Amino acid sequence: MACFFRRCVALQLAEVCGLSEDVFIPLISLTHSLLGSDSPVWGWRLAQVLDQCLEVSAGRGVIHFRLNRPILAQVNTHFPAALLYSYTARINISPNIAKKFHAGHLRSTIIGNFIANLKKALGNEVIRVNYLGDWGMQFGLLGAGFERSGSQEKLRTQPLEHLFEVYVQVNREAECDESVHSAAAEFFRRLERGEDQALALWRQFREITVDEYKRIYQRLGVHFDHYSGEAFHQHQTQNVLDELMTRGLLKTTEKGTAVVDLSGAGDLSSYATLVRSDGTSLYITRDVAAALDRKQRFGFDEMIYVTDKSQTVHFRQLFHILLAMGHQWAERCVHVAFGLVQGMSTRRGEVVFLEDVLEEARSRMLNNMRQSSTSKELEEPEQTAERVGISALIVQDFRGPLMSDYKFDWDKVLQAHGDTGVFLQYTHARLCRYTHLSGCDTGVLMVCRYDEVLLQSANELQPRHLVNFLLTLRYRHVSHTECFKLRVGGGYPACPQARLCLFSAVRSVLANGMRILGITPVEKM
Repeated sequence: MACFFRRCVALQLAEVCGLSEDVFIPLISLTHSLLGSDSPVWGWRLAQVLDQCLEVSAGRGVIHFRLNRPILAQVNTHFPAALLYSYTARINISPNIAKKFHAGHLRSTIIGNFIANLKKALGNEVIRVNYLGDWGMQFGLLGAGFERSGSQEKLRTQPLEHLFEVYVQVNREAECDESVHSAAAEFFRRLERGEDQALALWRQFREITVDEYKRIYQRLGVHFDHYSGEAFHQHQTQNVLDELMTRGLLKTTEKGTAVVDLSGAGDLSSYATLVRSDGTSLYITRDVAAALDRKQRFGFDEMIYVTDKSQTVHFRQLFHILLAMGHQWAERCVHVAFGLVQGMSTRRGEVVFLEDVLEEARSRMLNNMRQSSTSKELEEPEQTAERVGISALIVQDFRGPLMSDYKFDWDKVLQAHGDTGVFLQYTHARLCRYTHLSGCDTGVLMVCRYDEVLLQSANELQPRHLVNFLLTLRYRHVSHTECFKLRVGGGYPACPQARLCLFSAVRSVLANGMRILGITPVEKM
C-alpha cells in the first residue's frame, strides 16, 4: 500500500514539474529519515533536483517549498492550451409548448446554459438548441379543449395563462366525460393529416409559447441558436421505422405494438416501444429521428441532453437504439440528469411558475437591499436586485450534485452572508469599487486553479466545482475587512499597487466564473 501511495504522489509531482516520476520515488521512500536531524540535508538535496523551487527550508519533521513564480506562471498559461477542443456541443432543453414556464423548468434552463457557457469558455463551438415538446396526444386534448371553451380575445391578452386554464379545465372534464378523449383523439388525427384549421391553431399556440419563453430567457440571460421541436421530426419517423425494419431490429408484439429489443438475449425481457397498436409514433421515435437529423445537420462531436432524472431510462434506451442502428457517435451522446426542487413557493404558499419565482427573488432582494446599511445609491436598483436575486437562485441550485433533490428556502437563498450568490455578488462589487478608485489597469490576470476547476467541471458536467471554487476564492482573499485596507504610507511604494492587482485578479476570476454559471456580475449593490 505504501508503494502505491508513493507512486501516486510521484506521478502528480512529475506531471507538475515536468520530470520523470523515477526522480521522486526514491525521495518519497526516504521520508522516514526526515523526522530526524537530516531534514535540512534532504531539503537541500531535493532543492538541487527541483530547479522549480526558489527556496527550501526544513522545520521539525517537515520541509517547506517556495516555488519559482515564473515557472508557476508558465504552468498556468500553458494549461488553457490543453483545454482547447474542436468538437461541437449540443444542449437540449425541452419544455412543452402551450404551458406556462413552471418553476421546475428553471433547473434545466440554468444547467443547460452553464454547460454551454463552460464548453464555449474551453474553446468549443457550441450550438444551443431548445427542443420543444410540441407534438403528441396532449395537443389533441388542448386543441379539443380550446375549441370547446377557448377565447381568442384572452389568447391575445393573457396567452399562456389562458392556455393553461383551458388545459386544466379539459383535463378535469376528461376525468368524467369519455367523449372528451374521443374529441382529443380526433383533433390529433386532424393534426397528423395536416388539416389547415387544426394546424393553424397549433402554429398559433407554438408562436405564443416561443415568444413568451424568449422573454423569460432574456431575464435569465439565456439564449438559443435554434428552436426545434417534436413536430419538426414527425415526418421523419417513418424513415426511422423503415431503417429499423431493414436491419431486423423492429419486432411486432402480440398487442400490435412495434418494439426494439434491448435485452441482448433476444427474449424481449427489455425493450423500447416505438409504435402504438393504432400505428402512431411515440416520443422516443421522434427523438431517434431528431438525433439522426442533428448529426446530419450540425455534424457534432458531442451531444448533451439536459432533463430531469425521470427521463434517465428514456435516454438510455435512445442511445441503445442509435448504437444498434450502427451509429457509433451515440457513444458521445450524454444525458445530464438533475433532481427535483422541493418547497419552491411564494408568500401565498402556492406552487409557482418560473416568472413568479423571478419576481419573488427580485422583490425580496430589493427589500433586503433597502434595509441594509451598507447598500450604495444605485441608478437602477430594480435591475441590480433582479441580477443579485437570480445569482442567488443559481448558486443555491449549483452547490450540490445535480442528481440530488434539495429543499428550497427563500431565507437561506437570499442571505447576505455565507455561501450564497448574494455574498458572491457583494464581493465582486466591493472589488470593483476598490479597483475603480485606484485606476489600476492590470490586464488579464488569472488565479492558478481556475483553469483546473473549469476542466474538472467540464469533465463531470457538474457546476458545483466552479461554485465551490468561487466561494473559496472569496473567503481566502476578501473575507476579512482588513483585506480592503490599502496602506499607502510607509513601506514599499509598490505594495499598494500589488494589492490592487491582487484585487483586480480576484475580481476578474469571480466575474468570469459567474458568467459561466449564467450570473451577470453587478458592480454596485
